Amino acid sequence: MEFREITWDNFIECIELQVTEEQKRFISSNQHALAEAYIASKEGQVIITHAIYKDEKMVGFIMMYYDDGNGNFDYSSYGVFKIMIDGRYQGKGYGKEAMIKAIEFSRAYPYGKARVVELTYKPENLVAKNLYTSLGFVETGNTHPSGEVYVEFVL
Repeated sequence: MEFREITWDNFIECIELQVTEEQKRFISSNQHALAEAYIASKEGQVIITHAIYKDEKMVGFIMMYYDDGNGNFDYSSYGVFKIMIDGRYQGKGYGKEAMIKAIEFSRAYPYGKARVVELTYKPENLVAKNLYTSLGFVETGNTHPSGEVYVEFVL
């Protein structure tokens, strides 16, 4: 599995990736995510977007961020805003493999040191919950105003 930057060469393919119909209530489109990434980066946030490739085929998309905790290591993090595997490629373990790759990416500290990898998910998304739990993410006890559950993986 490989993460590759979004470029003009793979942009259209990336925004055409789709989750299954029942998953659309859990996640925004890749086009929406890339627009958010553009705005956030203009505001000075460190946003990381990659297409996910398996055997030279684009199978998904991941959007991450880096937060240095305003210089306080206890609050520093890499985060996963969005991860998706196209419906055609689900059920092959690619989501788990991509999350392991995201943890490895974070452990390499490409933008700076961090204490955790963090993310949120909707509590009714049991597939996501089981995936993150199986990788060692633990609930923080906090919830987002939207009701999403915060989890973190200590680096």
